[in-house]
Amino acid sequence: MTTSYTAPSTTADDIDLDALRAKYAHERNRRLRTDGTDQYVPATGEFGYYAKDPYTPRSEREPLTDTVEVLMIGGGFGGLVTAAKLREAGIESIRMMDEAGDFGGTWYWNRYPGIHCDIESYSYMPLLEEVGAVPNWRYAPGEEIRQHAIAIAQKYDLYRDTAFHTRVTELRWDDTDENWIVSTDRGDRMRARYVITSSGTLTQPKLPGIPGIDTFAGHTFHTSRWDYGYTGGTADRDLTGLADKRVAVVGTGATGVQIIPHLGRDAQQLFVFQRTPSSVDVRDQRPTDPDWAASLQPGWQRERMNNFLEIVSGERVEVDLTQDGWTSTASLQRQMVPGAVDETLTPAERDRVDELVDAQKMTEIRARVDAVVDDPETAELLKPWYRYMCKRPTFSDLYLQMFNRPNVTLVDTADHGGITRVTENAIVVGDIEYEVDCIIFATGFEVGKSGVLSGDLPVHGRNGVTLKEAWDDSPRTLHGVASNGFPNLLHLGALQNASAVNFAHILTEQAAHIAAILTRAGALGVHLVEPTREAEADWLDTIAATSRSNGAFLEACTPGYYNKEGMPTVRAQSYSPGPIAFHKLLRDWRSTDMADVLGTQS
Repeated sequence: MTTSYTAPSTTADDIDLDALRAKYAHERNRRLRTDGTDQYVPATGEFGYYAKDPYTPRSEREPLTDTVEVLMIGGGFGGLVTAAKLREAGIESIRMMDEAGDFGGTWYWNRYPGIHCDIESYSYMPLLEEVGAVPNWRYAPGEEIRQHAIAIAQKYDLYRDTAFHTRVTELRWDDTDENWIVSTDRGDRMRARYVITSSGTLTQPKLPGIPGIDTFAGHTFHTSRWDYGYTGGTADRDLTGLADKRVAVVGTGATGVQIIPHLGRDAQQLFVFQRTPSSVDVRDQRPTDPDWAASLQPGWQRERMNNFLEIVSGERVEVDLTQDGWTSTASLQRQMVPGAVDETLTPAERDRVDELVDAQKMTEIRARVDAVVDDPETAELLKPWYRYMCKRPTFSDLYLQMFNRPNVTLVDTADHGGITRVTENAIVVGDIEYEVDCIIFATGFEVGKSGVLSGDLPVHGRNGVTLKEAWDDSPRTLHGVASNGFPNLLHLGALQNASAVNFAHILTEQAAHIAAILTRAGALGVHLVEPTREAEADWLDTIAATSRSNGAFLEACTPGYYNKEGMPTVRAQSYSPGPIAFHKLLRDWRSTDMADVLGTQS
């Protein structure tokens, strides 16, 4: 479905920055809470049922006590692409491990109605050419993406030695045998020469710590564990079980924007509980043109991925192959995503230009709300009053239109610090009760809770020192991949490297980097991959020397997970020149003898 909406023209002369800053600050303060991230509770303990796997039955098995060459923790795209690269390098002994019941990572867990990728699928879905696939839609639905993850695993024979529904409980380095002893919640005590972690940072569901949430007598679930047994239907079919139900959705972020059109269509009554509105731009979804797909030449995906990354990273290109909401707002993304900037301007000049362009874009987005939503009061509540990258931008051709339906009610909770309480049969905001049969939590995930990097998973390196102890209060890595004192432990993720909005591309580059290191180690007969202390220190100095602080930007943002609910802690943990420069740096480094991680030949 497309939309005929055309954004009004807004010029810099139309923008009163002082007035806009004041409005943004007012709206931020309405939503600021003193408890910060403590307003959420993890889906553990008494709430652990929210995180259980509803899709795949758990199969019992005997504990594993064998030894493998590579243990890959994580079966999402990061783990899959790394394992694929290792297979291509000739490594056969690979064990995949995941807490889920199959491959797919976030696309395994999240199967809610309307789920799609928000990056164009031709660039987002890795290894398309290798698998021999072209997505059916410009923005692929979740099930197509999940099936693609399975296709990658099948092509590279990754089901051969997997351990699903398995959580690592400890990693301990054995200096004598030079391998890792891996303990799990299934009683395993296996060994691995290399351990590679790609367990993600958006995997553990979180819930709002609302008083009375545990007393609700109706039905509840988190969007990442969608209960089709209750709602009926599928991700793309009518939710017939809701025809006589009063449904509440808590949360209007990226997930809420996708599920609300389906719930509004099928529920008897839908209440949408909103603390902060998302910015919702045009999606322009459409099926893949079969003639275009047939015309693609070898190398087409790499070209498209690189083109997209170059544009959103601030590089100059001759043609925009994607032409969507991300590529049209590349300059606005610099506040949160590293990349090239216009060095002909002073920082102050650049900040003013960026703020004006940002204001123009957000004015257009707010004008779209007025153009689509009939009721002026509802439209006002749906307008995002903050800068473009304070929250992850969303795109939909269906969401705003839902608020014109008589069975959909928007409940704004900003002036009440969120939902006041939950009773046996209702959600209460202020003094008003909204009786509901079902509460669906679209409240996202705990951010940065990858067990290995956060310390939740004990990792004991040389001499029993834990990773948390070695890092103290500041992570130490080389290129975000490896740390001194923890040989043969390699990480994928967003730490101390360069990220981008298409994180699948970033993971693909990291996978190639790790595969190259292990391939070189094998060719040299080197048993240990471990950066020197000096290499770590040099990399931290490089990050610090190139860093561009976004602390003031985050401080002024509306509360959200980007700024830890309005209480940001800013550290130089990213390579600010951006992913294009970072990937070149890695390629240049790989062209050397890699002595600062491989040491001398044994």
